[in-house]
Amino acid sequence: MTTAKPVSRHTRQVRVGPVPVGGGAPIVVQSMTNTDTADIAATVRQVAELYQAGSEIVRVTVNTLEAAKAVPEVRAKLDDLGMAVPLVGDFHFNGHKLLTQVPACAEALAKLRINPGNVGRGEKRDEQFATLIEIACKYDKPVRIGVNWGSLDQELAARMMDENAGLAQPLDAREVMFQAMIASALQSARRAEELGLGGDKIILSCKMSAVQDLIAVYRKLAVQCDYPLHLGLTEAGMGSKGIVASTAALAVLLQEGIGDTIRVSLTPEPGEPRTKEVQVAQEILQTMGLRAFTPLVTACPGCGRTTSTVFQELALSIQTWLRGQMPAWRGVYPGVEEMKVAVMGCVVNGPGESKHANIGISLPGTGEVPVAPVYVDGRKTVTLKGDRIAEDFQAIVEDYVQRTYGNKQT
Repeated sequence: MTTAKPVSRHTRQVRVGPVPVGGGAPIVVQSMTNTDTADIAATVRQVAELYQAGSEIVRVTVNTLEAAKAVPEVRAKLDDLGMAVPLVGDFHFNGHKLLTQVPACAEALAKLRINPGNVGRGEKRDEQFATLIEIACKYDKPVRIGVNWGSLDQELAARMMDENAGLAQPLDAREVMFQAMIASALQSARRAEELGLGGDKIILSCKMSAVQDLIAVYRKLAVQCDYPLHLGLTEAGMGSKGIVASTAALAVLLQEGIGDTIRVSLTPEPGEPRTKEVQVAQEILQTMGLRAFTPLVTACPGCGRTTSTVFQELALSIQTWLRGQMPAWRGVYPGVEEMKVAVMGCVVNGPGESKHANIGISLPGTGEVPVAPVYVDGRKTVTLKGDRIAEDFQAIVEDYVQRTYGNKQT
């Protein structure tokens, strides 16, 4: 029995440059640089790395006049490299000034990200928000209205808390915060439309840093609007904690058809590439069967039958090699991203898993005959042995890709 894939609830579609978001389009993976945007060379380099890793939209910080002036140059250099990745400008506190002073920045960006909690205070809030929306309208740019629980509009939150306290049966503070997050997003979206921004130019997000809070607020937001929604667990953390937390939150919502674009906000470990968050986002979508980005490698966890590390080393090397090939393969071998490879460590599940994959190898476990049968599309084709099993298996995989997917070019 095959389970149907979740379908997005959000009918509106927004185009971010050439990338469609929402309205039945594939769920989009995006990321964000952590360079100083004013450092043009470093920013171009990191955007290129994120794009090559599979980030379909990349956001950059625009917080100073120097950063705003750098954006058009970053865009031009990416274009020279043949990288049409849409750039999103992240604005807080002074975006209205920067975009007014550097209109070329607005022209170069594919989307503006506005945080309603950081647009301004008091009487200036409406004026500064209006300026940002008017600029978006002038240059025909979509806007993500991104509410964040750590920078929620405090005036709105305080007013809603006071109103709640006056109720005969007040809600708990956590529920009021959810309502304030949603109100901030929806009220800002309505105001943007009143100012002339089309409904097909608005994406919403309400980011939280706790898994259950994120799930709760997005479930509520999803039934109150049909704007495309950007998902992300903000400040997810580092390493396995950040990966597990993001996966736990996003998977639940995506399975319910909530979410049109995602980011996994990992804190990089020292020396770890920024592209790790792109890889995790892709793997969430691919393991859920929502999209395919790179061939998946099935590998057993190992047990007392697999005291050798050979199968682990082979699984890692094949997985790393496959991902490294994808930038070149993507345009040459359509469909290769859906290929399944199995690297198994003993006879218990090795042959069975290998037969279910497009290509599989069953390496010998402890005490087994030192040979490795290879299965292609369910049939045993060859038995490998000796010191070059890894190299021979990689050659078999490469030959299979060329024969199977090379014929699918249009």
